[in-house]
Amino acid sequence: MSKTRILTKKRTLFLMTCMFTGLFVMICRIAWLQSSAGGDYVKMAYDRQTRDRLIAPRRGNITDRNGNILAGTKTAAAISVIHAQIKDEEKTARALADVLGLDYNEVLEKVCKKVALVRIKDKANEEEVEKLRDMQLDGVMIDEDIKRVYPYRTTAAQVIGFVGKDNQGIIGLEAKYDSVLSGKKGRIMTYTKAAGEEIPNMPQYRQPPVDGGDLVTTIDLNVQRYAEQLIENTVNIKQAKSGAVIVMDPKNGEIYAMANYPSFDLNDPYTVNDESVDEKTKNDALNRMWRNFTINDTYEPGSTFKVITSAAGLEEGVVKTTDVFNCNAGRVIADRLIKCWRSPRSHGTETFVEGVQNSCNPVFMDVAARLGGDKFYEYMIKYGFDKKTGVDLPGEAVGIMHAKDKIGPLETATMSFGQGFQITPLQLVCAVAATVNGGTAVTPHFAKEIRNEKGETVSTFEYDDGRRIISKETSDTVREILESVVAVGTGNKTYIPGMRIGGKTATSQKLPRGSGKYIASFCAFAPAEDPSVIALVLINEPQGVYYGGQVAGPVMRQLFENILPYLGISPVYNDKESDFESKIVENFIGMKKAEIMEKLRNNEPKPEFIGGGNVVKSQFPPPGEKINPKSKIILYTD
Repeated sequence: MSKTRILTKKRTLFLMTCMFTGLFVMICRIAWLQSSAGGDYVKMAYDRQTRDRLIAPRRGNITDRNGNILAGTKTAAAISVIHAQIKDEEKTARALADVLGLDYNEVLEKVCKKVALVRIKDKANEEEVEKLRDMQLDGVMIDEDIKRVYPYRTTAAQVIGFVGKDNQGIIGLEAKYDSVLSGKKGRIMTYTKAAGEEIPNMPQYRQPPVDGGDLVTTIDLNVQRYAEQLIENTVNIKQAKSGAVIVMDPKNGEIYAMANYPSFDLNDPYTVNDESVDEKTKNDALNRMWRNFTINDTYEPGSTFKVITSAAGLEEGVVKTTDVFNCNAGRVIADRLIKCWRSPRSHGTETFVEGVQNSCNPVFMDVAARLGGDKFYEYMIKYGFDKKTGVDLPGEAVGIMHAKDKIGPLETATMSFGQGFQITPLQLVCAVAATVNGGTAVTPHFAKEIRNEKGETVSTFEYDDGRRIISKETSDTVREILESVVAVGTGNKTYIPGMRIGGKTATSQKLPRGSGKYIASFCAFAPAEDPSVIALVLINEPQGVYYGGQVAGPVMRQLFENILPYLGISPVYNDKESDFESKIVENFIGMKKAEIMEKLRNNEPKPEFIGGGNVVKSQFPPPGEKINPKSKIILYTD
């Protein structure tokens, strides 16, 4: 075979190899495009040929337990521009700015952006939308949108929370259950040319949004609004810094009301309610305004904590109701004199029950000493003061406690009457609830169930309750003792004829000691024999008289006088409490003591004056209220 033929054959073989190799590479490339990269290229083609506009879903309502809408939605519109379709940028920007009340330069900047779609304004109202439709501006799109509305404005503001511009929950239940409430966005798809212009006569495809679920809460609107009215009036009358009320079912943890004052308007959450705030301090002021004191902050509970000390002592058998103590106006613990609140006077000799009625500090120091630091700490843990309550709100704080190895006789003594550690108000309510409900822990909560747009229940929330803390026998004993506190002890300002109420007052000194600032509080429950309502009232830094029984006690009485019958708890009168017809409270504000006493000389019971002044400046109940004629009227003269 000649060299020429051999070379020709080799060349042919080489060419065929190259051809088959190229074909193989091409086949592999096609296979890769079809299997792995095909989806990406299809998406790229789709993106170039179409334009999507999102449709906001209806955000689910938040309602109270009776179906009243606390947070709802109404139809609005979103205004956007497509740059490729705009024929006159300046004219379009001027029209949008004038109709929508926006800054022209800011609108022009958005109109000139060479991107597919730019949002000009969310939540446009009907009048604005109608004007833009009449103008028929090229490149201006009007799409469906929704606007969050809060019909009761300030009601339960820190609990309900609010949403941002994108309808995402910011605080409160709106944030906690955002995934349930938000739903899923829909879209409108249109076909466009390469330059981004819409192709005439091509169909639009609409994928409808999926609406969010409705959240049914345990809140009772009537109880919530009445609690807020009471706390607002009290804070203003006592010139206090703030105040709070919690109302809960102690058996299952359902929260009827959680009121904070000052509050804010949920429809305008970025307006600070303090006129002295400037731009530099606005963010801090907003965060303070949005804070829910009952769960976000801790405080020394003071004498309300004596309920827990009593329960621990009785449960461990280190004290009996008949045990006798001697007050002596204080105790010397670790070379330090800790006084009774009544010092320099003494309560003298008293039984344990009388010690609770008198809120006598030495009695509780003695009980705690009998328990010992380790056992006392054990009960702090059993009651859950070292962890969150589990309430379904974001940002819950946890108690601040001594480390176990740091608890000596002095710490044990001060802890016995609620000093030297801090807890949240809700932690206290849950602890007292467990003490009086038979001895079992509950999880405080707001979420009850989720319903769809037809009002059908799609899911129900369940909570982990039932962990035993104390025995039923101890719980029964504590309830009886606390009922006597209201009947004859420091909680007598909450006594309501016909209603069996138990409770404990507190006057908590704020840190630093000696600041002269206090929190007056009262924790009470009813009916005492089988509690179905527990409530806590706190008045932060009241001016003048600051004792819990005198400041928070009348508020609790007024709260219970109104909400107990509403919640189905009827009065049962004993021999001293006959049926009655309600009377209207007179207006004593501005009158002098002597003048009032002369006017009411033959009335029973006599009004009670609080304060060192001579002229009445405020009163509980307020003028015009209907009350039991056997109820005492509290008149403040400071």
